[in-house]
Amino acid sequence: MSQRTLVLLKPDAVRRGLVGEILGRIERKAGWTISALELRTLDRATLEQHYAEHVGRPFYEPLMDFMASGPAVALVVEGERVIEGVRTMAGPTDPIAAAPGSIRGDFGTIVRENLVHASDSEESAEREIKIFFPTLA
Repeated sequence: MSQRTLVLLKPDAVRRGLVGEILGRIERKAGWTISALELRTLDRATLEQHYAEHVGRPFYEPLMDFMASGPAVALVVEGERVIEGVRTMAGPTDPIAAAPGSIRGDFGTIVRENLVHASDSEESAEREIKIFFPTLA
C-alpha cells in the first residue's frame, strides 16, 4: 500500500552538510519518490502547530529554539510502507541506541539534535503534510 510521509531534515543536518547524504539514502530506496521538497527557516507558528502535543513538556522550548535556529529541509516522500521505512532508516532518537547504517546511528551526536523527523503514523503524516505543504493535502 502506497503512503506519504513528512520528513524534516533538521537544522543540525543542514548545518553539518548532511542534506545530500540523507536525501540520497531516501532516493536510493527502491519504490520511494520525493514529491515535495523545500529549504526554509521554520517560523514559530509552524513549529507550534507541528509540536502542539509537546506543549508543557520540559523539552518543548529547547526543541522550539533548536528547530528555529537555522534552515531545515521539509519533504514529502511517497511509496510502499514509507512511514515505517523512513523511521527505520532514521533510527531511534538516541544516537547511541541507533544502529550503524541508520541516519542517527551514522551521524547522530545528541538526543535533542537528532538530524531528522519522520511522521510516526498515517494520521500524523496527513496532519503534518497539511502544515508544511498545504497545497498537497
